Amino acid sequence: MYDYIKGEIVELSPARAVIECGGIGYELLISLQTFDFLQGKDKAQIFVYHYIREDEQQFYGFADKDERELFKLLISVSGIGVASARMMLSSLSDEEIRNAIISEDIHKIKSVKGIGLKSAQRLILELKDKIVKGGGVDSTPVSYGVSDPSIIDEASTALVMLGFSKANINKVLPEILKKTPDAKVEILIKEALKRL
Repeated sequence: MYDYIKGEIVELSPARAVIECGGIGYELLISLQTFDFLQGKDKAQIFVYHYIREDEQQFYGFADKDERELFKLLISVSGIGVASARMMLSSLSDEEIRNAIISEDIHKIKSVKGIGLKSAQRLILELKDKIVKGGGVDSTPVSYGVSDPSIIDEASTALVMLGFSKANINKVLPEILKKTPDAKVEILIKEALKRL
């Protein structure tokens, strides 16, 4: 299985990119998120999902592993194909998709072209628990506008090691930091443990 392709960006449009690696040009279908990430760059490392069906093969490219994981979660839902998943990732950010599923915001999910009521309901039903447990969740640290982001990184890492999901941690830490923006790591972890 291919994990990523690293090379020179030969062609770039909002829907596709061609990356040259070892003298071979790889065509990748991309979302608008990945397009924004690639704009203005000469070289890139793109994470790949190799889509194979009887009558077609295609590479889908992603700016990071988290977008790819979310894409894989979306296409695991019956009735959501690769085109619908890419449309979702182009219409909403990773975080907006996760939050819409967790909060059961059917209207937000339905706002994506090609996603109807039944598909939106199925997405929520099949993915809510997986996302709450940390499936397809961003593993990069979140900045909450605190003077020392390393405090958040430390607290977040410690909480993940204790077995809590990134989605839940990302919900709880901003609430604590609103009340006590100058909280030390220990206090942040203790307060988070009370709420998780």
